[in-house]
Amino acid sequence: MREKVALEEKGTERKRHVFWLIIVRMVALTSLFVSAVVVQYSTSSFFALYPFYYLIFLSYFLSLVYFVFYLTAKNYAFQVYLQVIIDLFLITGFVYISGGLNGSFYFLYIFGIIAASIILSSKAAYFIAALSALIFGVLVDFMYFEVIPYFSPDQYMELTPGVVVYSIFMASAIFFVVAFLTNYLTNKLRSARKQLYKAQKELEIRDRLAIAGEVSANIAHEVRNPLAAISGAVQVLKNELKLNKRQEKLMDIVLKESRRASQSIEQFLDFAAPKNQVFSLIELSAILREILTILKGSGELNDSYRLEGNYDSAEIPYYGNVNQFKQIFWNILRNALKAMPGGGTLSINFDLRDDNEFQIRIADDGKGMTSEEKERIFEPFYSGFETGRGLGMPIVCRIVDDYDGEIHIDSEINKGTEVIITLPQRSPIKEM
Repeated sequence: MREKVALEEKGTERKRHVFWLIIVRMVALTSLFVSAVVVQYSTSSFFALYPFYYLIFLSYFLSLVYFVFYLTAKNYAFQVYLQVIIDLFLITGFVYISGGLNGSFYFLYIFGIIAASIILSSKAAYFIAALSALIFGVLVDFMYFEVIPYFSPDQYMELTPGVVVYSIFMASAIFFVVAFLTNYLTNKLRSARKQLYKAQKELEIRDRLAIAGEVSANIAHEVRNPLAAISGAVQVLKNELKLNKRQEKLMDIVLKESRRASQSIEQFLDFAAPKNQVFSLIELSAILREILTILKGSGELNDSYRLEGNYDSAEIPYYGNVNQFKQIFWNILRNALKAMPGGGTLSINFDLRDDNEFQIRIADDGKGMTSEEKERIFEPFYSGFETGRGLGMPIVCRIVDDYDGEIHIDSEINKGTEVIITLPQRSPIKEM
């Protein structure tokens, strides 16, 4: 669904670019037309301008055809290629009328290159640059070897082969340099636009979550207290009353589900209204091993799973909060185990990259995730598991953000998932 939306947005953007290509062409043609009129009425030494006007009027007519095509057809990439290639031949006509190498219109080729880079792709820009160099080179060679005559005899100038080759080479080099620079700037612009769009979406989500979190936290507080009272009352009744097996089983179900609901509320409150945390010097690998012991005790981590990595031998002192890192390891490891219901390999490594940062890498060889699941994994209340509540990974993400760290997900369907957390070393570690 999201990929379809992305394609639609790309098509809309390209449609807008095609429209502006037509408008810019019309403006450029008008500028050439006005310039030609001014030159014609200010000097008599300039070449005959009627063919020049014919080309301008032909370009106007083609622009109108392009506009009709723009309104009726939807293959915008094809439209751009068609328009730019036809433009190259029209520009070649202007260059020929102006005297080939003796004229000054071959700079117009660069506009087609720029259009291809902005609207199509980097490869398209290089293709148009190569085509421009080829067409211009053929024109100059034909005029030099007198395959075609100069448009006006007054334009003839004796040229040496070296000058011709040098001129073609320099023009071609300029075309490719323009393609390279335009591609560089266009890619930077596209990257900045994507980052801005992503930042805007994150800001919108954060704003909505801030409001929803405040309201939901108040509701959760109101629910938690009666729930605790109900659970306590049921526990007292269970201990004081003489119950048969069926009644005792029902009491156990009530207590179990009450505890589960209470845990869900506590987890939600940790996400929606995090408490002030106390920081101290902790040992991350020891915390991780403690979580593994708990998972083994609960039966979630059994003999069907194989553990590997340097987690057992690494020593990672860090200045942070114990409970926060317990939450990080608990949520990521449980997700990894859920992704391998039939067992598999769980890889856990600490990577000390340098004195400034380190990585925690937890990988499984389970079911993997789709691109949509990867995109939405940090959205609150979204879960890729049937029994999930969709709060684990948002909590992990928030904690990592609190430490000015980064979290990255690598995943492929049926091949597994790797969670990579990069954290900066904190000042107490540097002082040791």
